[in-house]
Amino acid sequence: MTTPYAVRVAEDPADREACFAVRKEVFVVEQGVDENIEYDAYDAVAVHVLAVREDGVPLGTGRLLFGEAAATKTGGDPAVGSLGRLAVSRAARGLGVGAALVRAIEDAARARGLASVDLHAQTHALGFYERLGYAVYGPEFPDAGIPHRAMRRAL
Repeated sequence: MTTPYAVRVAEDPADREACFAVRKEVFVVEQGVDENIEYDAYDAVAVHVLAVREDGVPLGTGRLLFGEAAATKTGGDPAVGSLGRLAVSRAARGLGVGAALVRAIEDAARARGLASVDLHAQTHALGFYERLGYAVYGPEFPDAGIPHRAMRRAL
């Protein structure tokens, strides 16, 4: 059974709140990330994407940082965007929502003239990103107490 859903850029305040609600469910409640570090100054300048079910229930989210906001995460290359805060609610996993969100973020990056997208993947998710064309680089590092690896995909 597939659940029909749509992925869109979160433009209005209600969409942004839905993005934050999914992030809270996945990162704060499920994974135990401190709520004080989950939300940051980058949220104000990021492009947020949202996956919603036909009935309006939010299923997933992610964000793209670009320009100055991405510089600290991408080694300072202005042609590289930073994909982050990708989260899919437990009920929606396995439906292709995560891949659809990644592709929407890549589309937003292309629209801004970016050549590549970087991300910091939780190590358990490396296979997911590799299937979407991302390649690991650099050593493993902790973020919010969770092991991560840097990955990049040319657009």
